[in-house]
Parts: sequence; structure tokens; C-alpha cells
Amino acid sequence: MSASSQGFALITGASSGIGATYAQRLAARGYDLILVARDQTRLDAMAQSLRQKHAIEVRILRADLTDAADLHRVEHELKNNAAITLLANNSGMSVDGDFLDADIERMQAMLALNILAPTCLAHAAGNAFRTRGRGVIINVASVLALVHEKFNGAYNGSKSFILTLTRTMQRELAESGVQVQAVLPGATRTEIFDRSGNSLNALPPQIVMEVDEMVDAALVGLDAGEAIPLPALEDLAQWQELDRLRGTIVPFLSQSQSASRYRVRSVNDQGAVAD
Repeated sequence: MSASSQGFALITGASSGIGATYAQRLAARGYDLILVARDQTRLDAMAQSLRQKHAIEVRILRADLTDAADLHRVEHELKNNAAITLLANNSGMSVDGDFLDADIERMQAMLALNILAPTCLAHAAGNAFRTRGRGVIINVASVLALVHEKFNGAYNGSKSFILTLTRTMQRELAESGVQVQAVLPGATRTEIFDRSGNSLNALPPQIVMEVDEMVDAALVGLDAGEAIPLPALEDLAQWQELDRLRGTIVPFLSQSQSASRYRVRSVNDQGAVAD
């Protein structure tokens, strides 16, 4: 059991970047931690540092979330450890190049890590937290969830999936005492670029946010009950208007007849011209 009244926060992709920063910030808030990542050496060093600085309990769960057995172990922890009160669903990767130029095996690994793993963990945590009547789920997506025509469509699509999944969970868990958030960062200074074969140096510096600033903004949004924080977006009304317009077309997307522009004139059995 957790020694902290906050409980344990389980963080995936915790050895660097966004995940490591969530670990630091949540430790400062008094959470005990379960750190999930592949790099045992980094996890050991981080755990030792956080224990000394914050006097919290830190456990390590080394796992490759593209491996079915490792993923199952993390699911099992979420389902059965009643001390866990927060899941930061952060693990992810990108690939180099446009969709058609990218290596298909790398994209398959990306989809396993960006879609299958967070889905399984969100499902496990969502059910466990709903039963307990409390909990927080943070799903880290990307502003590229809103971008359909640029960059690698498989990566963008994986982040669109996370956004859609989160919004559905928000509806299902609305009366449960469980808070669910999808974070949509823009370009953030992390190792994901180097690992994909890209370089942050190719991006204009004014569009790249430091990881500390991004996570701090997302946590301010969490405290404020913001369901979908966009840390870089100054004018929140722009997002609200986009989302409102999306909602206005939803009732008209499924009808018994096609829209008039798709109807063709044809000749019926009696030879008459009909629409």
C-alpha cells in the first residue's frame, strides 16, 4: 500500500522526456510512484533521486509495452493494486518520413505502442478506478490529432485515436468520480525526435516548447478540470469553437437518404426520368 494519501501514480514512458517530468511533478505533489519504461539504468537513477528529494516510495516496473507479456504485467498492476490512483498514459514513439516512405515494420511497432498499449492500460485503469469511485487518467496525445494532411498520417492517426478514446471515456466515466484528460502538446523538446531519426533543429525554435513548461501547463489544466488542455494555444475560444462546430454536424452525419448532391438522375422501369 502507498504511504502517501495521494496514492501511487503509475507513469509509462517514465525514463525520459514527458514521462520523467510527470514523475518529478507528481512526486512533488506527494504521490508515490510506479515508473514504467524499458531502460532499467535510467529508471534506477530516477527512482533513487526522487526518493531522496521527496521522501516518497518509488517502485520500478521495467516493461516493453510492445511486448504482450510485459503489457499484461502492467495491466495486472493497474487492475489489482488498489493503491494506484493515477495513470499517466504517456509511452509513445514516432517514425521518420511520410506514411508511404516510412518503414512499415517501424510503423507497426509504433501503432502497438501508441494505440494498443494505452488502450489496454486505459481500460484496466478505467475499470479499476470506476469500481473504487476515484482516480485520474492522463492520456498524452498530440496536437497532430487535429492535423490530417501533414506529416506521417499513421502517427497523427494514432494520436487522433487517443483523443477519441479519451472523449469516450470522459462520457462513460462522467458520474464515476474518475477524471480523464487528453493532453495535446505541440512540438516538445524530448528524445522522441532523435529516436525517430528526425531533429528538433529542423523546426523553428518558436514552435518548440520545453518539456517542463508543457507538463506544468497540462497539470494546471488538470487542476482546473480541463478535459483537453492544449498547452500552446493562447486563445482557448478557438478550440471551443472548433469543437462546437464539430458537434453541430453530428446529428446530420447518418440519415436514411444520401445528400442531394450525391443523387443522380436515372430512368425507372417505366421509362420516366426520376431523381
